[in-house]
Amino acid sequence: MAEVKVKVQPPDADPVEIENRIIELCHQFPHGITDQVIQNEMPHIEAQQRAVAINRLLSMGQLDLLRSNTGLLYRIKETQNAGKMKGSDNQEKLVYQIIEDAGNKGIWSRDIRYKSNLPLTEINKILKNLESKKLIKAVKSVAASKKKVYMLYNLQPDRSVTGGAWYSDQDFESEFVEVLNQQCFKFLQTKAETARESKQNPMIQRNSSFASSHEVWKYICELGISKVELSMEDIETILNTLIYDGKVEMTIIAAKEGTVGSVDGHMKLYRAVNPILPPTGLVRAPCGLCPVFDDCHEGGEISPSNCIYMTEWLEF
Repeated sequence: MAEVKVKVQPPDADPVEIENRIIELCHQFPHGITDQVIQNEMPHIEAQQRAVAINRLLSMGQLDLLRSNTGLLYRIKETQNAGKMKGSDNQEKLVYQIIEDAGNKGIWSRDIRYKSNLPLTEINKILKNLESKKLIKAVKSVAASKKKVYMLYNLQPDRSVTGGAWYSDQDFESEFVEVLNQQCFKFLQTKAETARESKQNPMIQRNSSFASSHEVWKYICELGISKVELSMEDIETILNTLIYDGKVEMTIIAAKEGTVGSVDGHMKLYRAVNPILPPTGLVRAPCGLCPVFDDCHEGGEISPSNCIYMTEWLEF
């Protein structure tokens, strides 16, 4: 009599245990895991059981769904963000994750479409929905006036997007920059004149004529001529234009840790100078000292063809 072999089916695994194991794997691989990784770690689990567990974790907001060159990735969601996308479908979570990864520089809808492989109509619908929930916001970029980038609602846009203090509603504030230029130079001139009037020896007079960028920044802030908050980096940009104009010189000295205005144990000092010889035309080329040089390109809001400074230089 032939022996009858009976195939023994493995008992169904507890769904909670499957979910816990997937969470453990995500902690082991914080950059994300593929379905193949899950399958290799749990070979006895049927594909349907894995799919049920993953979908449940996604719906509870415990996992993020990402798309990479190798396929879909599942990544553990940070605790502070776990409740934000509760109730959203997987496509909405994918778009949100792409925008979150872009940080405060934002991302164009075209790039969202490329990374998500979703139709443009579906992306526009998702973007409007996320905006209505105040999870994301659209910000106009100075690099392209007719395009918007998307970023998380609570982020402060990067300077490369807004143009920093030199822009207002995407318009370059040339008059504001000129006023700052004049006032910074006036402050350094006054300090130099005060040093000369002190009648000290030449070395002391010279040292007294220097001012740190923090001192110049404090002076500008106290004047109240700026409607936006200026940083020391903004003031140093203006001071650099004065250096290129030959009106100011800079030196760097060692400074104690914690000294106001010092960075990494160094401090920048500036003083007004009188040029011995007028600078040549080439040295005065506006491109070398332009604070928005990186945003200047043909066809843009700022370009060589409509630059008033370039026109003045060529006439000179």
